[in-house]
Amino acid sequence: MRNVAGLSQTESQKSSDMFLKCRYMDEITGSKGIVFATGTPVSNSMTELYTMQRYLQYGTLQQKSMSHFDAWASTFGETTTAIELAPEGTGYRARTRFAKFFNLPELMNLFKEVADIKTADQLNLPRPTAHYETVVVKPSAYQQEMVQALSERAAAVHSGAVDPSVDNMLRITSDGRKLGLDQRLMNPLLPDDPGSKVNACVRNIVRIWREGAAEKLTQLVFCDLSTPRGKAASEKETADADTLLADEDETGSENFNVYDDIRAKLIAQGIPKEQIAFIHEANTEVRKKELFAKVRSGQVRVLMGSTAKMGAGTNVQDRLAASHDLDCPWRPGDLEQRAGRIVRQGNWNKDVYIYRYVTEATFDAYLWQTVENKQKFISQIMTSKSPVRSCDDVDETALSYAEIKALCAGDTHIREKMDLDVDVARLRLMKADHQSQRYRLEDQLLKVFPRQLEQDAQLLEGFAQDRATLAANPEPEAEFGGLTVRGSFIEEKEAAGKAILAACKEAAQGNPVEFGDYRGLNMSVQFDSFANKFRLTLRGAVSHVMEVGSDARGNITRLTNLIQTLPDRMAKVQARLDATKQQMAAAKAELGKPFPQEEELKSKSARLAELDAELNMDQRPVSREKSVEQER
Repeated sequence: MRNVAGLSQTESQKSSDMFLKCRYMDEITGSKGIVFATGTPVSNSMTELYTMQRYLQYGTLQQKSMSHFDAWASTFGETTTAIELAPEGTGYRARTRFAKFFNLPELMNLFKEVADIKTADQLNLPRPTAHYETVVVKPSAYQQEMVQALSERAAAVHSGAVDPSVDNMLRITSDGRKLGLDQRLMNPLLPDDPGSKVNACVRNIVRIWREGAAEKLTQLVFCDLSTPRGKAASEKETADADTLLADEDETGSENFNVYDDIRAKLIAQGIPKEQIAFIHEANTEVRKKELFAKVRSGQVRVLMGSTAKMGAGTNVQDRLAASHDLDCPWRPGDLEQRAGRIVRQGNWNKDVYIYRYVTEATFDAYLWQTVENKQKFISQIMTSKSPVRSCDDVDETALSYAEIKALCAGDTHIREKMDLDVDVARLRLMKADHQSQRYRLEDQLLKVFPRQLEQDAQLLEGFAQDRATLAANPEPEAEFGGLTVRGSFIEEKEAAGKAILAACKEAAQGNPVEFGDYRGLNMSVQFDSFANKFRLTLRGAVSHVMEVGSDARGNITRLTNLIQTLPDRMAKVQARLDATKQQMAAAKAELGKPFPQEEELKSKSARLAELDAELNMDQRPVSREKSVEQER
């Protein structure tokens, strides 16, 4: 199973050490000295069952000739090979994945030799009753526009119009998750939407904090994205509310995170700063134990952290009244771990509340659906009832363009057909790509290259005109010459930078706002929802664009640098013009070349057709050996 996607081919030092210790304990205790206790034996994929069995019943696997993963997988699993789009968007690849698992009753009977599975319907533990509430918020106008921009980015990636180093599906997915959490993660200059799920979470935390003041009830906030970074935890611990808000304003996107934003808002609502803590501040086991003790005693009433740091091993359930899931993890086991922190023995409350926050029309719906699909097959086997005969494994979602049946029979014809299916599919994709490349070259020679040459020539002419305008309006050496904003000349850097930031706030969605001029060139600002940035444009004969930052004086420096880079940009345009001429000559030479693997494709396609006809015949020809035996 070396070519099955999603399966690691190497062992970690920790897992190897665990396996050797388990084997040693089995030898000295007769396979009776190891006990694993977990609430999530299968957290993401069915293949995790083999790992558990290898630790706990290695001898049994050896007796049944399933000590190697390949033997185990051939007994209980089925793989499929498909031609997939590479995640970086650079082309196609053939990948083999687990699709289904069979013989589940036999698998669970084997696993239950070492596993005592007890589900909630079998136990009557003194646990609180969990009330799940889904808080659905409407997206802001900025979020709606940016989600549409994500769709356009995805279409551009799929069409191959974007270099993978510039944008790809992984980056789009990451931006989509951030956007569903808070729009300021995309650009800190965007306004704080009062209706966002972060603010909805803050309102619920404050309400529950006030209602549980007498009992010192506590709360957990889970968020795997936008964890605290930048400053030392000790500095954050001692900072007051005003400092936190000021730091957030000054640092902008470089240090903005949801954790600090929530804490600052909670402090502003009257919650003492010493009652709010981040799990990330407890960077040692000693500090973590001290923090947990404070939560259990009610000294810390709001604890925030990620699933990895605040999941398994966090015993703070004594006074917990509510848990808040700000984002959705990838694994259903992570959700179980989150809920297990509050729905737990030792909780003084009879009723607890688990809030899950979802932003409509964002990636949140897709993420929750993915986790739900993964949970389906886990629920099918981890049950007190008899498991189903088979189930689908949705460990990884694959974008398939051609599905190929993987056969494991001993017939050489079937094996040959399977190999030919993959080869022919690969060659046909290559031929289609070659033809598309040819059509693209023809289109470039007729339309693209001539238009590019004309545009670059006009751009060079415009650059020359703007250089002349700038030369007529020189700036003093080593000084800022000032700029004009709405008819008023501003000479001081700080004030000029603040004027640019003020213009950003005035900018309507997608509509540029003209607000002044600099050295003879008009200035305008606009929010780019596609890139989630504010852009300042200097417009003369051509447009000169820069990204607007959150620092006022820094924007003036960027403006000055934009002018200074004009000669370099002219040189780049000239180089591009020369390169286009070279590409035209190369395209003309490449246009007449045929598909190099044409003969290989024809021969393999013909052989595949023969095998299909042979394997689909109702009556296979009788072999010579069988004919002789029948004659005898």
